Amino acid sequence: MNKVQTYSLFTDFDIELFKAGKHFRLYEKLGAHLIEVDGAKGVYFAVWAPSARTVSVVGDFNYWIQGEHVLQVRWDSSGIWEGFIPGIEQGTTYKYKIQSNNGGIITEKADPFAFYCEKPPHTASVVWDLDYKWKDKKWMQNRKEHNGLDKPYSVYEVHLGSWKRKGEENRFLTYLEYADDLVKYLKETGFTHVEFMPVMEYPYDPSWGYQLVGYFAPTSRFGNPQDFMVLVDKLHQAGIGVILDWVPSHFPEDAHGLGFFDGSNLFEHPDRKKGYHPDWKSLIFNYGRNEVRSFLISNALFWLQHYHIDGLRVDAVASMLYLDYSREEGEWEPNIYGGRENLDTISFLKDFNEAVYGNYEGVQTIAEESTSFPMVSRPTFAGGLGFGMKWMMGWMHDTLEYFQKETVYRKYHQNDLTFSMTYTYTENFMLPLSHDEVVYGKKSIAGRMPGDEWQKFANLRLLYSYMFTHPGTKLLFMGSEFGQSAEWDFQNSLDWHLLQYPFHNGIKLTITKLNSLYKTEPALHQKQFSPEGFEWINYSDHENAVMSYIRKGNNPKDDLIIVLNFTQVVRENYRIGIPKKGKLVEIFNSDEVDFGGSGLKNKKTTIDINPYDGKEYSASITLPPLGVCVFKVESK
Repeated sequence: MNKVQTYSLFTDFDIELFKAGKHFRLYEKLGAHLIEVDGAKGVYFAVWAPSARTVSVVGDFNYWIQGEHVLQVRWDSSGIWEGFIPGIEQGTTYKYKIQSNNGGIITEKADPFAFYCEKPPHTASVVWDLDYKWKDKKWMQNRKEHNGLDKPYSVYEVHLGSWKRKGEENRFLTYLEYADDLVKYLKETGFTHVEFMPVMEYPYDPSWGYQLVGYFAPTSRFGNPQDFMVLVDKLHQAGIGVILDWVPSHFPEDAHGLGFFDGSNLFEHPDRKKGYHPDWKSLIFNYGRNEVRSFLISNALFWLQHYHIDGLRVDAVASMLYLDYSREEGEWEPNIYGGRENLDTISFLKDFNEAVYGNYEGVQTIAEESTSFPMVSRPTFAGGLGFGMKWMMGWMHDTLEYFQKETVYRKYHQNDLTFSMTYTYTENFMLPLSHDEVVYGKKSIAGRMPGDEWQKFANLRLLYSYMFTHPGTKLLFMGSEFGQSAEWDFQNSLDWHLLQYPFHNGIKLTITKLNSLYKTEPALHQKQFSPEGFEWINYSDHENAVMSYIRKGNNPKDDLIIVLNFTQVVRENYRIGIPKKGKLVEIFNSDEVDFGGSGLKNKKTTIDINPYDGKEYSASITLPPLGVCVFKVESK
């Protein structure tokens, strides 16, 4: 006798939406839900498995015996199996044992909608609820004021497994420990947002979280779902936004995962030319299948709804957009128009962004997209993909190339830096110095800087000062903010002991001051995505390797004048053009002694009625070695 009672959370309208690819709250229906039926407490299970002949729930409660608790298939051809099992409690481990109509193949799968999973290497799902009393009402009510495109947006990228480890056993910090240590550190350094590399459950540590299995479950490596909620809550209470890496681009072939789920290509595209990723040896979602679109968009909204997440950074968008991505001739087929664009992906990403922005105010989606695909961060109604921002990979590549050069050669490569301004306003760009730039033999950011020790750290301060005064939002990978010397190692803690050394602590102080400058000076954020917010003073002084420009806010009195010296030669009596009269006041100098610099500063200087650089006025200043000076004009 089957021990599963007939029960359903689905309405006919739910099924219509699901089949149409428009059900964006599937997590309320599919999965395991603690409920009460006719006075009996237990769990309602529902799973999508249209190619199944039978679906059994197996777990500790029935000694993992197939056939003890068989779900019932719905009559409406939705492919959903469901039923209520009384007596099951929170914490129960389970999987779905699926016998397929496809040759009788039997699979044993974790629940795609599980809210919690066993700690790897164990692979079962865990019955869990999401009850939690949030204390971040103030943040949520004012979130729009923190997350707007005209607000400071300085992101600290974190890998939870290696930011800090504890004790001789080199164990992970827990979510609760992060809620103390990380929150305090972010407040101290002044970042406005933290971005977590994928927190969704993943089986394989060396994937860094980018090979997901439990899309609806924060990884149990660091605690349970409520523990992760505490971390987000504490960040919000401290005024810090939370961004999650989200990976709709591919998933692993692990036996308990989404691949070949019911003995068929259910979640992945059945054509290996579209359904298999050669770079990552993983499977690619079938973006043209409506039920898969419902799964993915429901997943995105789930994190925004139940975990109060403020933004999603979408991984590997370029790999999704192009049919020929990492494929040789003959390994891909063009779309119906003969092009290389994946039309299903384009449609899916537009639906995703419309759902996110249509349902949640004050959030952002950010695309990691490395090609020249047009209008990634433009609204869907204007023909764009609808993202809020896009990573500026060209800026990252050109800037690091330039900074790696010995200073004597930089005058020949100034165009590497000025080129970014030719396309800066084609998208809403975020400037990323991410985890990808500090692995696989690339060295750390500090390790790329040329010269002796003093010059290396001066170059690093110069790089970060350039980054924070360049238009666009900012992202910096953990450890880079104090000049981590070694490449990132996901298996060990950052080298926190380096902060005892003045040069490393000086980098941290520089970042802290730059974050403060970015937040307090409207000219650095109010028009960061508008050409009205930037004006060159001089980009052609190649011989001295000096650049100067103006950043502008809504009020002209907030305008900033930025001058950068890319060599270690001190430039005394260096004249720059100024658009208005008054006194020139230095408000930031990357050469401060506290930062590890030589301490060359500019006193308040009277602006001359002496045209220069095409401006009506000018002033003579001192440029410190490998330094950046930021000035304001004080009216007389």
